[in-house]
Amino acid sequence: MKLSSDIVGTEVGPIEQAIDARWLMAYSAALGETDLRYYDTAASGGVMAHPVFPVCYEWPLALAMRDRAGLMPVYLRLVHADHDLVVFRPLRAGDALQVRARIVAVRSRKPGAYVVTRIEASDATGALVTRSDYGSLYRGVALEGGDAGADSGALEEIAAAADEFEPLGEVAVPANAAHVYSECARIWNPIHTDVAHARAAGLPGIILHGTATLALSVSRILAVLGIEPARVRRIRCRFSGMVPMPSTLSVRAARAKDALHFEAWCGGGAALSRGLLLQ
Repeated sequence: MKLSSDIVGTEVGPIEQAIDARWLMAYSAALGETDLRYYDTAASGGVMAHPVFPVCYEWPLALAMRDRAGLMPVYLRLVHADHDLVVFRPLRAGDALQVRARIVAVRSRKPGAYVVTRIEASDATGALVTRSDYGSLYRGVALEGGDAGADSGALEEIAAAADEFEPLGEVAVPANAAHVYSECARIWNPIHTDVAHARAAGLPGIILHGTATLALSVSRILAVLGIEPARVRRIRCRFSGMVPMPSTLSVRAARAKDALHFEAWCGGGAALSRGLLLQ
């Protein structure tokens, strides 16, 4: 199976996404958040948004891009490999966002074809609110036309994380975690909720969303280290392994200069690695 480097530059959108308190609260509830600010509709600034919430309104663009770029024939070979989220300002209930997506780079890698899709959300004034680079690996798919696209700010630029990580505790992942997350985030991918589909894709069973693994890890970091969610400006990571359900995530972190490096382990292996959080 093959992909062409001609897909670089393919665009979809804008799609308008209305952010309301119900969606913000549902996402936080799916993560088991207990900070009341995630649910306080009477607060002067409204309900606080979880830093990883942008993945919710980006999902429809990711789906539309697969259609526009002709990626559906290799869809079952897709692995969400890495993620880079930049937050220009905290989200607020009532935001009406214009969300666009563009394939910015393709690379040939030993396991398959690597595709970077950039998704940007702007507010009513045209100012950027968030930008995410989704790194997707299509396993066993060859790239025709060679590497293409400008450097996307992908994970290769991150310096090696600090050697000394401190444990921040464990996060329980219940058997229904993916089902709850799917509905609350409004991100539906059958490998996370449909056992038959997951097995057809070569998986042993349903697995937790990579973005859920990331969000649960970030929640643990914020709570244990006392970091204000509204101060988070960038989150990056590599998805290194599957998270079955039920299971337990062990989150670890290390400070290096102004950055916070983190990782999450599950079942003796890294589920999330090369994490980086900036304020």
